[in-house]
Amino acid sequence: MYKKITYLLLLSFFILGSGFGCKTTDKKTAAAMQPITLTYWRVFDGPDAFKDIIDQYKIIHPNITINYRKLRYEEYENELLNALAEDRGPDILSIHNTWIKKYQNKLAPMPPSITMAYQEETGSIKKEIISVLRTYNSPNLKDIKDNFVDAVFNDVVLDANQVYGLPLSVDTLALYYNRDLFNNAGITQTPLYWNKEFQQTVKKLTKQDSVQGITQSGIALGGDVNITRFSDILAVLMMQNGATMINGNQVLFNAIPAVTKDTNYNPGLEALRFYIDFANPGKEVYSWNEDLPNSLDMFINGKLAMMFGYSYNLPDIKAGAPKLNFSISKLPQIEGSPVEVNFANYWVESVSKKSLQQNEAWDFIIFATKAEQAKTYLEKTKKPTALRSLVAEQRSDIDIGIFADQVLTAKSWYKGLDANAAETAMAEMIRKARQGTEKILDVLNTGASKVQQTIN
Repeated sequence: MYKKITYLLLLSFFILGSGFGCKTTDKKTAAAMQPITLTYWRVFDGPDAFKDIIDQYKIIHPNITINYRKLRYEEYENELLNALAEDRGPDILSIHNTWIKKYQNKLAPMPPSITMAYQEETGSIKKEIISVLRTYNSPNLKDIKDNFVDAVFNDVVLDANQVYGLPLSVDTLALYYNRDLFNNAGITQTPLYWNKEFQQTVKKLTKQDSVQGITQSGIALGGDVNITRFSDILAVLMMQNGATMINGNQVLFNAIPAVTKDTNYNPGLEALRFYIDFANPGKEVYSWNEDLPNSLDMFINGKLAMMFGYSYNLPDIKAGAPKLNFSISKLPQIEGSPVEVNFANYWVESVSKKSLQQNEAWDFIIFATKAEQAKTYLEKTKKPTALRSLVAEQRSDIDIGIFADQVLTAKSWYKGLDANAAETAMAEMIRKARQGTEKILDVLNTGASKVQQTIN
């Protein structure tokens, strides 16, 4: 019996060392092949959106398991901050593009190079699996600038040219419009510019009743909390008009730009004035007030001719009003402006500074955000791309083509450590400007000062 056991042990050692199955490796490679589990937290997208990407990654890195968790947006940031503070946070986390500076000291920047273990099959007659270590250079600043749309480079590259995340998608603000209401008013197309034509279109599409007030609105503009993403709409109006939202850590949307030729023209002020006119009963373009429902709900109910929204609003509209005859067109621009300015809204995949597997976490992000993998995610989620190489392909998509067409000219701005507080300040600014009890320049300056507090 003893001889039989000894024989079997010797045979097993011979088999393991002879190249049958997986060949033995050096200690460093063997350590890199140890089982690793990465936790990944996101919002909005379920596990199905990432299944193909994770499956493809598992083929080249069979020792790495990725546990994907979707959280509700309402609970996400609070849960994330608590988890990070208690050292139970995820390795990979998704953060909004306006949160990157806020989370900077909690994130691990992308390393200049990454070393990973791979399994390869070698041999033409005698097949064997071997493990090897490979080191590759991470995408450099030129790669990011060349491969991703401009908004990404401006947001993810921070101090000392460190990269703090990469996105799978970039959404943009576009114009949703009710085709039936346009047809009934004899209007053949949406206006391309914020001009007289735009104002006349709004006027034709707005209906009022002496008792009920506004029964059909031409456009959701001029208000604050009952307009979906009101702060983004006002911000892009200011940007298009030539205002600088922020420079470094200094809020400047209330200032006259130093490069302007007309020192008496304040672009941020005029954008605010234009915006609130649509909620002023004394103006011809009056089409909105604080008593109306939320703009998204009103659009779904067929009582709003035009609203501004993102691609992520599309499923809600289709689910809420399956028979609604609507389309999407580009965000209006300033007539005569040499450049288009659109607004970017997106999430970035980042790595926690507390992760014990930062190398592997960054390797997965780099893998997932390449065109081959990102494409599977975009097709499943119906979202516009963050990659330049996929823009042309998406332009013809009936649902997201408009959003994708705008990503090359989209911008965003940093709202400070508390984006919610910054938006509250902008809501107060809009409300006070609309009330007219203070000089509009004073209101603008106060609003900018309150947003500055979130930066400080």
